[in-house]
Amino acid sequence: QFFVFCHGFLQLSQLLVSGYLKSSISTIERRYGLSSQTSGLLASFNEVGNTLLIVFVSYFGSRVHRPRFIGCGAILVSLAGFLMSLPHFITGPYEYDQSVASMFSNTTDLCQPGVPGSQGNLSDAGCTPHAARENHEVLLVMFVAQALLGIGGVPIQPFGISYIDDFASERNSPLYLGILFSVTVIGPGVGFMLGSAMLRFYVDVDKVTGDEVQLTNKDPRWVGAWWLGFLVAASLVALSAVPYFFFPREMPKEVGEVLQIALVGLHTNTSWVYFPLVLLRNLRHPVFLLVVLAQVNISAMVAGLATFMGKFLERQFSLTASLANMIIGAVNIPGAMVGIVVGGAILKWFQMSLRQCSAMCILGLFLCLLMAFPLLFLGCPTQKVAGVTYSESSEFEPTLECNLWCHCPEKAYNPICGSDAIEYISPCSAGCRVVNIDADTNSVLNYTNCGCISENGLPGSAKPGTCGTGCSHLFLPFVVLSCLAGILASTSHTPSFMLILRSIQPEDKSFAVGIQFMLLRVLAWMPGPVLYGSAIDTTCILWEKKCNRKAACRYYDNNLFRQR
Repeated sequence: QFFVFCHGFLQLSQLLVSGYLKSSISTIERRYGLSSQTSGLLASFNEVGNTLLIVFVSYFGSRVHRPRFIGCGAILVSLAGFLMSLPHFITGPYEYDQSVASMFSNTTDLCQPGVPGSQGNLSDAGCTPHAARENHEVLLVMFVAQALLGIGGVPIQPFGISYIDDFASERNSPLYLGILFSVTVIGPGVGFMLGSAMLRFYVDVDKVTGDEVQLTNKDPRWVGAWWLGFLVAASLVALSAVPYFFFPREMPKEVGEVLQIALVGLHTNTSWVYFPLVLLRNLRHPVFLLVVLAQVNISAMVAGLATFMGKFLERQFSLTASLANMIIGAVNIPGAMVGIVVGGAILKWFQMSLRQCSAMCILGLFLCLLMAFPLLFLGCPTQKVAGVTYSESSEFEPTLECNLWCHCPEKAYNPICGSDAIEYISPCSAGCRVVNIDADTNSVLNYTNCGCISENGLPGSAKPGTCGTGCSHLFLPFVVLSCLAGILASTSHTPSFMLILRSIQPEDKSFAVGIQFMLLRVLAWMPGPVLYGSAIDTTCILWEKKCNRKAACRYYDNNLFRQR
């Protein structure tokens, strides 16, 4: 029972690392200027290390000191977690364009007529060869960390499950494995909650004092302390690795019937000679093949959604990253958990046949589609952004002319919301000449004397920050429907497993589940986030430019983003 407790704790901490990455992905994109395709690849890169090794590990399962192997894997995972936070410590402080001169720069992005190129240094400051190299280093470190995370995770689940199954009594084994399974579902949820807590802190909380930060967490330039959660999660993994070095290689079996079942694709001791034969036999099995293909499709969707759902909520409903993670961790993931439990309970209650199992899967997914269909329409278009999604009509002089004499740096990004409810990329692009500052908090109150904003024929004013999409009234229906769709879809989880386990020859069972997970990894969990990220990138209408390369996306076409 102590082993089950330790293993539950370890699996939770391990999932905390990977779940936390998904919760902070939109923040990491903004901090290091990544496209969603790159961040999707980063999020799924741990599967690469994992897939390469999983076959060997399952094969050598019963010949090694399993607890010690699990402990070593856990140490690798914790190392990967610490590596993930390393970029924060090797790069300088986060820089953003500001209207008020600060200790970082004396440049400003206000409109200063008659001084051509006075803000030249604002746009090109970050483009030294050193800065470009720094960016490559950051990506390299993160990809290596993700690969290590995958490799370290390989022995944890298979060895843990087979160890428990070998030495637990026949009667208790399903209970223990049930406990572990529920932990694997809770884990990512806790990861998102951790993300929600950490992203409320400013990224350079350790490098600058509070009064020097001119951003609130509602500002589109805000970057939360993404690295802090990795330190927390990695420390927990390191802590949970310790007891594994003290477990024996074998335990006396709990009292009960001695019947050893190889559980869930774990230690197959068939020799390699039969490998191709068994593989072909299973792949030719129509039920196995169809169910696995169905699972591949739904898993690819879940992998993509888990990675970018937070970013979607942030953009569509103008939420902070912290709140978006809170919703996913507290509503969507627990919803999926409820669905899995309900599906299993129905199976057990009605003692379903295989045909009824497949009918139940179809029903659950069909109802899920009905719930998810309205989500296509629950959202708003992107707010009006001058020169990006919106250009002035002839009634007032065109946007270009009213700030032409301002000599704006082209890359400035410090969105403001004009009194005409149009968003401008920077105070300069709105032709604002004056900034008013709250002396106590050192934060911007408003901008005045803006040439491009007309208020009754006079230059208007603007508030700092984005205008938002004005979509908050649709947020609640969206969350409710997406949660219901998730519950309905996950009721098919257990029956689809049963279809596989019961339709295959008993001696192939563990091997078949091994193949199933292999196919899920290669066809769903790896490509899913990358495909989603690429689709999201196609809906971007304004890219941040860093050293003449595309960095992070500033504005998306929200309607396209939602539909794709």
